[in-house]
Amino acid sequence: MTAETLSPLAEHAGLLASCAPAVRAEERPFVSQLNVRIREGHDAAAAVLGVALPEPCRFTTGIGDILWLGPDEYLVLGAPEGTEAALRDAITVGAVTDVSAQRTTVRLAGAAARDVLAHGCAIDLHPKAALPGTCVQTLLARTGIILLAREAGEFTVLVRQSFAPYFAAWLADAALEYREEES
Repeated sequence: MTAETLSPLAEHAGLLASCAPAVRAEERPFVSQLNVRIREGHDAAAAVLGVALPEPCRFTTGIGDILWLGPDEYLVLGAPEGTEAALRDAITVGAVTDVSAQRTTVRLAGAAARDVLAHGCAIDLHPKAALPGTCVQTLLARTGIILLAREAGEFTVLVRQSFAPYFAAWLADAALEYREEES
């Protein structure tokens, strides 16, 4: 078995591809994800991550993307090997857990990406409300996700692996009207 066959959306790549050209959807499987709970040791954790911990509903980029999930909870995406141990050593009171197998990552871009997401998401995704660097935990088509607003209308969606096929089918369906408009 290859890593590609283990990807949560490997068998559904055609659904993601069918969203084009309105939305370019690309799975980025196997991105490392560290859940970090910090009660004491914020400055030391920031030193390991190479950037100050983000404000509420924001993410920053240091050695990876660092997302604020709650008052004492962060998610570190794409951190290099060794980060987990370094964070454990740095944090005085807290916990670090590797949750990489929990979610897959899907990057969305394109002229209609914002509109397609709006079909199933109650979050205001207008550029004035969802500035680049915004991240939220929300529902998208009744599926719990983490949504990151990036530059120029690009988004990253973190979806639980067990819901990934449903998410891909929903995305393809929601993008259908925008594909027809561009034809």
